[in-house]
Amino acid sequence: MSEEKGLSRRDLLSIGTLAIGGIISVALGIPAVAYIIGPARRRVQEENWIRLGPVSKVEIGTPTLFKAGVERQVGWIINEEEISVYILTDDGRNFVALSNICTHLGCRVRWISDQGQFFCPCHNAIFNKQGEVVTGPPPRPLDQYVVKVEDEQIYVLGG
Repeated sequence: MSEEKGLSRRDLLSIGTLAIGGIISVALGIPAVAYIIGPARRRVQEENWIRLGPVSKVEIGTPTLFKAGVERQVGWIINEEEISVYILTDDGRNFVALSNICTHLGCRVRWISDQGQFFCPCHNAIFNKQGEVVTGPPPRPLDQYVVKVEDEQIYVLGG
């Protein structure tokens, strides 16, 4: 004779508890995993053009310093920083944007108009008007930005 044994009340409650616990774990786990790996899977953002100011502020033949606030997001961290860019034009139509950060140790360079060159006070580095190294320890010229002009406003491409 075969005796059929059904589910006991204890077994039924155990299965029900495990099923409810599994559903809750999945409901909380999927958003948590998406929150953690979401920034890593985010695609590169579209081009970020930073407005510096009006074209009329730039003196022909003299680098002009512009400052702009930039918000950068890395993962879930948002940093606000200020960038400084020297804008140079020789004809009023074509513009060159040079970073004011020395390529040696990251000190700020400044334009010395009397001498027609950029000077870095950290190690007495000198750059010419185009940002090329004249003397000192910097390994390369000043970094350049991509520039565009729209509606008489100067923009640089920021990363």
